[in-house]
Amino acid sequence: MTEYSKPKRYFEKSGVVDPKASYYVPLENVTNMDNQDIKTMVDYGRYFSIFAPRQSGKTTFFEGFCSELERDPAYISILLSFQDYKGLDRRKFYGLIQEGISEQLLRRLADIRCESLDAVRMLLATQNITDHISFRELFQALNRTIKAKKIVIFIDEFDGIPLHELENFLTTLRELYQKYKKRTDKALYSVGLVGIRNITKLIVGGVSPFNIADQVSFPPFSLKNVNDLYGQYTEETNQPFIEEAVEKVFEETGGQPWLVNRLGTILTVNIRPETIEAITGEDVEKGVEMLLYEENSHFDNITEKAKQLKETFIEIVFDGVEYVPGDEEQSLLLTHGLIKAKGRNLFVSNPIYKKRFTKTFFREAGAGADITHGGYFTSDGFLNMEAILFDFEEYVIQIGVNAFYTNKKPYEKTGQFLLTAWLYQFVEDGKGELRYEIPTGLGRMDILLTYRGRKYIIETKINRTNINTTIDRAVEQINGKYLLTEKAVEGYVVVFDVKTKVGEMCSPQKRQVEGKEILIFEVGIGRSQ
Repeated sequence: MTEYSKPKRYFEKSGVVDPKASYYVPLENVTNMDNQDIKTMVDYGRYFSIFAPRQSGKTTFFEGFCSELERDPAYISILLSFQDYKGLDRRKFYGLIQEGISEQLLRRLADIRCESLDAVRMLLATQNITDHISFRELFQALNRTIKAKKIVIFIDEFDGIPLHELENFLTTLRELYQKYKKRTDKALYSVGLVGIRNITKLIVGGVSPFNIADQVSFPPFSLKNVNDLYGQYTEETNQPFIEEAVEKVFEETGGQPWLVNRLGTILTVNIRPETIEAITGEDVEKGVEMLLYEENSHFDNITEKAKQLKETFIEIVFDGVEYVPGDEEQSLLLTHGLIKAKGRNLFVSNPIYKKRFTKTFFREAGAGADITHGGYFTSDGFLNMEAILFDFEEYVIQIGVNAFYTNKKPYEKTGQFLLTAWLYQFVEDGKGELRYEIPTGLGRMDILLTYRGRKYIIETKINRTNINTTIDRAVEQINGKYLLTEKAVEGYVVVFDVKTKVGEMCSPQKRQVEGKEILIFEVGIGRSQ
């Protein structure tokens, strides 16, 4: 009979992955815009920039790549990091660069028994790097000393470079690239700058000092990566993940490596520990819920970024936002991995981020109701949506109309966000589920609240012209699309009306349409003239 075996490795969540100690899979599809992989770019002598959020596996990838690259004795890979360099003066900055280059270069030349080792050692002893000029001169001298070897430098955490040296350093790299571009007998053969910003788009002094570089985006784990990673755990312990569970993890994490590894630990240590019982989709749901309420370094790293760009993030959560290349706030959210772009559309990077940060923002919205109030529930224990939506209108009056305006224009998604925050109170204790902007076969539902198995579908609109026309369209949409697909017999429409002043209460309307009942609320968000 198959028995559980104690794992020999673990799921890494706190730094570079050591394949001997942690489960590890190589990332797939790390390519440039021409679909060339890193090895191809290095072989062609290209300079490139790779940008990706923190804790996405960049350092692990490059350590593994350098090990593979150095199977060829012609290559010398050098890994540098500028992580804590930002406050350094020029001399200290270049001194540390020289120290890192010299140590790794001499060790590699000794390992491959290079006949030029002594000449390079002498050169490094006499060449003192103190600024960008002497940095360039070092490689010009190395070009004359070890023509048969190809030095490849990867600089991790490039964002940590001292700002006063950014332009000089990048310009020097560009000059070295341009000068030796047509030569294959060059010492500094290829360079990769790794950071969370897209350095190829960086403008310094009105020009881009690194516009010769390829742009490489770092992909998340694929479904195959997740399956292979968890498969290594199964091989060691005999505890399987059923196919549905792996797919659920991939769906919830979007393949984000840290989240995949953390869920792996939660599922095998907290949910189903030390057993050969299979991990199921239901287990993954429990694991995600546990992760959502966890305080950890990963969430700490990106929480402040989400808060600083709250309005843009909320707009993307509630859909309707077009990707605008160059938009500062969208670019920052992309840089930190909170959102992703697909064509013209923007999405939150994964459902876990969406749930985690919208929960944070819901609480900040201050939507407070006494949910033990009997009036919010029917005699048979379900939700009294008429009372809930009526008190939401009172809540809007309390917070004031300014919450709905940005630059004196109605902020379309604010109403939907505040309504969702209000409804969230009724499911926060685990009695129900709240979903928003849910894609269906016939469109995208604004809000779907499930309480004790009953579905409450809410469509939101903003009215700027004719209230009756807006209501008619909303009723047609919720009846013809969402009530039909969800097999529900009642629905709710909430219209935020800029033509009705805040405080002017409107009586709810009820409509019977094809045997279905639709309750309509008008919420005034107009300003006093």
